[in-house]
Amino acid sequence: MSKTTQENKAKKAKKELVVEVPAENAEQKAVDTEVTTSVEETTESVTKKASRVRGKRYVAARKKYDINKLYSLSEAVELVKSTSLSKFDGKIEAHILGLDTGNIGEIIFPHLELATKKIVILNDAILAEIKDGKVNFDILIATTVTMTKLLPFAKLLGPRGLMPNPKNGTLTDKPEEALKKLSVAKTMIKTEKKAPVIHQVVGKVSQSTKEIVANVNELIKVVKFVKIKKLVLCATMGPGIKCVVEK
Repeated sequence: MSKTTQENKAKKAKKELVVEVPAENAEQKAVDTEVTTSVEETTESVTKKASRVRGKRYVAARKKYDINKLYSLSEAVELVKSTSLSKFDGKIEAHILGLDTGNIGEIIFPHLELATKKIVILNDAILAEIKDGKVNFDILIATTVTMTKLLPFAKLLGPRGLMPNPKNGTLTDKPEEALKKLSVAKTMIKTEKKAPVIHQVVGKVSQSTKEIVANVNELIKVVKFVKIKKLVLCATMGPGIKCVVEK
């Protein structure tokens, strides 16, 4: 038998073994294949996350504290500072697991400056700029003595809501105190949309421990002690430190 004849017989036998798959079975097979692929991809993703290797600095930072221990606020803040991995002046964040969702309430932190608003006290230089029609500030503070100098510019400042007023604390005989008071951060404390979890900046790594503790205590006061299940502090780049929640 020639080689060509043998090859033809082999092809014929192979064709006879092929069974036509019904359309519905073919569709099910495609679905099964898709599900299997999806599961394999998910498993692979989870495996990669589980096998994630932390850097030496992070591992060293984790050795500085007990992950199962609850620390006092002052101890936690000190640990957050020492475990911060950023080369810049990182922020310190508070993460709270509570009971309620939505808007929790407004807060004025005693030691958290506003970076977005420029507040000035009226002096000759500021007055000269106003005369030239330049308004390079967001809040203007004046005293009862200097206020008379602003009256000619009421049409310029009034419509913008920049005329000093005793009701909002911008017309006062203690301008330096007003500046400090108006410079603190006022914000609305909110949770995630579908979970009673709050993420809030409470200071910077460079700030004193005393100031940050005061900010966290104010946050606890607004959220309410009895509604806090868990409180964790951490730096922008750094591990979380569990805290004891006290009144």
